[in-house]
Amino acid sequence: MIAWWQIALLTLYAGYQILDELQIYSAMSSPVFAGFVTGLVMGDMKAGLLIGAAMQLTVLGVGTFGGASRIDANSGTILATAFSISSGMKPAAAVAAIAVPVDSIMIQTDILARSTNTFFAHKIDKMVDQYNYKGIERYFIAGALPWALSRMIPVGLALAFGGGFVTNLAKILNTSWKWLGDGLATAGAVLPAVGFAILLHYLPVKKHFAYLILGFTFTMLFSTVFGNVQLLGTTLAGVAKGFTTSFNGLSMLAIALIGFAFAAIAYQQTTSGSAGGGANAGSGSSAKATDEKGEIEDDEL
Repeated sequence: MIAWWQIALLTLYAGYQILDELQIYSAMSSPVFAGFVTGLVMGDMKAGLLIGAAMQLTVLGVGTFGGASRIDANSGTILATAFSISSGMKPAAAVAAIAVPVDSIMIQTDILARSTNTFFAHKIDKMVDQYNYKGIERYFIAGALPWALSRMIPVGLALAFGGGFVTNLAKILNTSWKWLGDGLATAGAVLPAVGFAILLHYLPVKKHFAYLILGFTFTMLFSTVFGNVQLLGTTLAGVAKGFTTSFNGLSMLAIALIGFAFAAIAYQQTTSGSAGGGANAGSGSSAKATDEKGEIEDDEL
């Protein structure tokens, strides 16, 4: 059962996260942060981070271009995490059974918010013609209301009235329809790989494939080495009571720093090559190009 104060907090966060994505830019609008906040409110931060990370990887290569709408992974993460913790559903199954369908449904509320916002856009145009700066600010702030409500209303209603349905669904998936629950859990575990595949399709992999190989190799080697060292330390601690030293595994920060170093090297090489070309480089060579497979090239700058 989800308490009223949990519903209130998560509903407010659902409204805030879309405004953060559009205007505030504090990085609190990502799926992994949505999972963290929801897990914190619901009392199981680990489950929230697992679901948030899975959704973050799933939409890693998905973006919006112009006024296009995309799946709302944040709202899906909020509902999947809340219902998973409250009903005891497995996180991977919650991703496939709740998060992904909610993500798709929320596209419609996103379109509704965009359509409603045209009213305020026309009002701002009118205020611009009248040089009414206070009016511009007023309607600009008012334009945030449809965006917030487009997330708050569906999430709030789902949290308030959907608990019983999700609880029964989790019970069925864990008993008589366990085969379906296991299938959903498998699908939820595969979704992050799909996100990576989409991302790799749009990244200049062919141009920088050496860095991709190095990154994968470094990650696997360091993970194996640090994992074995950590296991060795645990074994020694179990045998020798006086051994109190603990060994930590390879953190994601270390992997991120290695990736940042590779990106910095590639950027320096690209910028130095562009500077050496001078003004003789034609406009065609500096323009962004897309090959026949859809890979975007020369996008480092």
